[in-house]
Amino acid sequence: MIHDATDVISVGQSLPELSRKITQDTINRYAEASGDHNPLHVDPAYAATMQFGGPIAHGMLVLAYLSETLTGAFGEQWLKSGRLKARFRGAARPGDTVTISGKVTKVEGGRVTCDMAARNQEGEVLITADAQVTA
Repeated sequence: MIHDATDVISVGQSLPELSRKITQDTINRYAEASGDHNPLHVDPAYAATMQFGGPIAHGMLVLAYLSETLTGAFGEQWLKSGRLKARFRGAARPGDTVTISGKVTKVEGGRVTCDMAARNQEGEVLITADAQVTA
């Protein structure tokens, strides 16, 4: 965690990275949990006929990893006061390793702003986001 009552948060500080392997099983379990059984995610034969050429992970699954990173960095403060504005830029596929990174860009009036990104193992950006939390 980068923040507790004794920590000083500074601009330029990196958040601890988080990496997660995406598998078809992970996607299927997320579909069960979320109720989103879109065949683009869970039916490889159908997904092969679509623009991505195969199944892709739910965007919200990858976004959950981003929130997990922020929870790890800011703990309950993220859960109580966190705000996230995200933009989906690419798709995660089974077999990808998604890495979440973040950097503090502003500290003002007790509010911390971070630039966040999710990238695959090739370095392709999947999500960019602006996160704010009261520290």
